[in-house]
Amino acid sequence: RARHRQVSGADATSGMIGEQAVSDDGVWAGYVRAAPQRPSGWHHHGEYHTYIYVLSGELSFDFGPGGSESVAAGPGDFVHVPKGLIHREVNSAAEEGSVVFFRMGSGAPVVNVGRTGRGVTPGPPGVGVTSHLP
Repeated sequence: RARHRQVSGADATSGMIGEQAVSDDGVWAGYVRAAPQRPSGWHHHGEYHTYIYVLSGELSFDFGPGGSESVAAGPGDFVHVPKGLIHREVNSAAEEGSVVFFRMGSGAPVVNVGRTGRGVTPGPPGVGVTSHLP
């Protein structure tokens, strides 16, 4: 259980509050809360593949040049964010959203890239969502 172990500022992005449950060589898992009606900062997860299970909220994952592409996810959806993909999360719900994160890889788990993410190579294309699995 995460038990409110807040992730340090170096491992976080604006608009998101993370609680680490497990951190070991090549693996990170935790519970993350997304502020209501607010985007996170633009960031990527370095060499980590990130897998997300949405518990609550109305999330979209913006990526591509200037955030030109977006994938929506809600409660019950699984999301895969490939390593190196610059993106941001937006919770459009009036209430705080919550997700479970599981990352596999190495290096820094979060790399913030500034307000727009411009001028940074966007990494591999795409965010994958599998909707409403039982």
